[in-house]
Amino acid sequence: MVVLKTSKELAKMRKAGSITAQALQVGGAAVKPGVTTGEIDRIIKSFILSKGAKPSFLGYGGFPGSACISVNDEVIHGIPGKRVIQEGDIVSIDVGAVIDGYQGDTAGTFAAGRISDEAQRLMDATCESLLAAMAVMQVGARLGDIGHAVQSYVEPQGYGVVREYVGHGIGREMHEEPEVPNYGRPGHGIRLVAGMVLAVEPMITQHGPAVKTLSDGWTVVTVDHGLAAHFENTIAITADGPVILTQP
Repeated sequence: MVVLKTSKELAKMRKAGSITAQALQVGGAAVKPGVTTGEIDRIIKSFILSKGAKPSFLGYGGFPGSACISVNDEVIHGIPGKRVIQEGDIVSIDVGAVIDGYQGDTAGTFAAGRISDEAQRLMDATCESLLAAMAVMQVGARLGDIGHAVQSYVEPQGYGVVREYVGHGIGREMHEEPEVPNYGRPGHGIRLVAGMVLAVEPMITQHGPAVKTLSDGWTVVTVDHGLAAHFENTIAITADGPVILTQP
């Protein structure tokens, strides 16, 4: 069942989203050669707690970090730890924060020093595909329009769209209905109505879309070891158009 949010609930989600977005900014600013993923995670956790919120991911399903930090061919769910960021790495950070009973969820991919042109193009295309998705998130549109917008933007450029992991509804719970794939047929799926809040998160690969989970049970990587990028916003559907709740 899709849970629609009232204006009061959206205000609380905007607060959670703002803290989450700021945490992503702080974490992204810490992405530099020589820094460990564990240090970035500690910075994010400290910031979220300083705002009176709690990291949504910490302990979620047993996850040991406050943020998912995924490097290069790691798509999502990278466990922060002793890995040292190297010059030229791209680092995807996925952050969630909860305050006053409501969740925020956002992600971005950041460059460590000077990166390759191909890595930059992948990051740009992934971010732009999220913008393309948001542009179609109008009342009366269909869920399939969102995924189609992502897919039709990146695939002609030769990139892959991960199928196994998707975006989702969000509110009091981190993951609510409906699922929001990054692929789809326009004009298909449930209609978008005012009060829906969706976490839309393109996960795009440099080459093929096939992924696998490592032995740690969490980290998802590309099978062909190509790079991956990940961008996400929490977005409310309103009568006036889509509103990004994860704004700093």
